[in-house]
Amino acid sequence: MDLTLTPEQIQFRDELRAWLKANVPAPVPRGTEESMEQRFARLRVWQRQLFDAGWAGVSWPKDCGGRGASLLEQVIFLEEMARAQAPQMANTLGLGLIGPTIIHYGTQEQKMRYLPKILSAEEIWCQGFSEPNAGSDVAGIRSDGRLDGDHFVINAHKVWNSYGWVADWCALVVRTDPTAAKHKGLTYILVDMKSPGVEVRPIRQMSGESEFAELYFRDVRVPVANVLGKVNSGWEVALGTLMHERATLGSSITIVYRRMFDKLVAYTKNTIRSGRPLSEDKGIRQKLAQAYAELEVFRVAQLRSVARVSSTGVPGPEGSFLKIFWSEYNQRFQQLAQEIMGPYGTLEEGSPYAIDGGEWAYGFLRTRGNTIEAGTSEIQRNIIGHFVLGFPKSY
Repeated sequence: MDLTLTPEQIQFRDELRAWLKANVPAPVPRGTEESMEQRFARLRVWQRQLFDAGWAGVSWPKDCGGRGASLLEQVIFLEEMARAQAPQMANTLGLGLIGPTIIHYGTQEQKMRYLPKILSAEEIWCQGFSEPNAGSDVAGIRSDGRLDGDHFVINAHKVWNSYGWVADWCALVVRTDPTAAKHKGLTYILVDMKSPGVEVRPIRQMSGESEFAELYFRDVRVPVANVLGKVNSGWEVALGTLMHERATLGSSITIVYRRMFDKLVAYTKNTIRSGRPLSEDKGIRQKLAQAYAELEVFRVAQLRSVARVSSTGVPGPEGSFLKIFWSEYNQRFQQLAQEIMGPYGTLEEGSPYAIDGGEWAYGFLRTRGNTIEAGTSEIQRNIIGHFVLGFPKSY
């Protein structure tokens, strides 16, 4: 594994670092009176600023509006964004998952129609995969897509859709041949969320936000021209989307987690309990050392994954290992933070006694979704068992 930066990659990093230093907006602290809609509007403006400067979709081909950056340069981009504490871009799914899928499987007309507006955040995208009776099992989808002339008539119920509440378009997977085998007969189709028959119901989470939604499609007519790839070949296209989702997902997370770890260590040094700093408690020191060691394991494993994909050009099933690791690590780490902070760690924003504006209370509650989003831990373990360890299928 050799991830030594080339002169070109160093130039790329330094140019980006300088631009971020001059342009990253001041962070809005947790506890500030700001609605989810207001926050998203800020992120949309930020992405447009990145787009105008040529930094949106850095890994996309140049003829698709990107910079043609290599995988390692994409990792550098994500790491530098995290180091600069830059806001995330508004069109997260469009940029990282759906846009690259359109680039790979889309027609020239589809690329010209959708890609520019994904980059500029003019049109926001969500992903319609998970269903109430299928969860992360994409092959178990039952949503119905019936061909009627030059349109598909779609009846579907999707759940846990990030950005569904604000999306203009949805990358939807439906079953168009109910007689085919489980992994066959699926079609990947692009749906205008303003179409008649589309209903969005926000899901309120225990963290207080409604960043997920349920989507209902009742007799929604979608042109056949909106099919991505081929009819009844949606499984292959969906897998392409999921591989993009997990390929570089951990690149910036290690930096974010390290920042959180350092903040927790600083808290133990500055907090006196029973007449001495918490950092002198042997039990706390051991638990922090364990958390640090696990974070280093994750960092090295992520680097190894990047090296593999850089050499082969294809994301592999090790992305499932990384997804399990970071999602379950964050739950353990936030649990440790609550143990160290005690009752004060549970106070949410708005309380005058909340630590860091309620950041830790929010973080603890939000981590419960980590092992569900981007594919549940159960699905990830099935992938590892079958494709990495060679275990037989359980069905």
